[in-house]
Amino acid sequence: MSMLTKSEGELAVRLARKAIEECLKNKIKIKPDSLPAVFKENRGVFVTLNIKTDIKELRGCIGRPYPVMPLGEAVILSAINAAREDPRFYPVEPDEIDELVIEVTVLTVPKLIKAKPKDIPDRIVIGKDGLIVATGRCQGLLLPQVAVEHGFDCTEFLCQTCMKAGLMPDAWLNGAEVYSFEGQIFEEIKPGGEIREKVLSEEC
Repeated sequence: MSMLTKSEGELAVRLARKAIEECLKNKIKIKPDSLPAVFKENRGVFVTLNIKTDIKELRGCIGRPYPVMPLGEAVILSAINAAREDPRFYPVEPDEIDELVIEVTVLTVPKLIKAKPKDIPDRIVIGKDGLIVATGRCQGLLLPQVAVEHGFDCTEFLCQTCMKAGLMPDAWLNGAEVYSFEGQIFEEIKPGGEIREKVLSEEC
């Protein structure tokens, strides 16, 4: 699966912002028209909204972990969902849009970590991998940047992902399936401003 170029990543973030603006201000869902070919490929993607203060404050984060729809459509839907439907937060108001820093993470296809439970931490690279823990109907996902931003080691990252799924922290030791994926991250430096590719390894 090819990586996005810097210009394609910038376009993804601008698309997310436009989707939120048009939805909240004009009640319109934009269409993914006139986009480069990569936006027609099925990709997993997450859109994260942060309030830019001295420290970043999460305001919403929703996405599609698996490549079930074209990237352009997935960015638009995930952006709108993050603004309006993240159950952890009240919906974003139109007058908040100019305070939001938008981050788009394009995912590789999650792969099952095939190892004995006790060896799973050794298969995870902080600053590179995101995690999905699944068992039955329960599933939790944490993006690669979460481990870096919170200073998790591999074991804590696993435990936190289990709890995100509504499971006990040690579920990964007791039969839950663990998947890893990588994410290419593009973020605004300030609301509506310059966009950069975020390299997590430089933050570890």
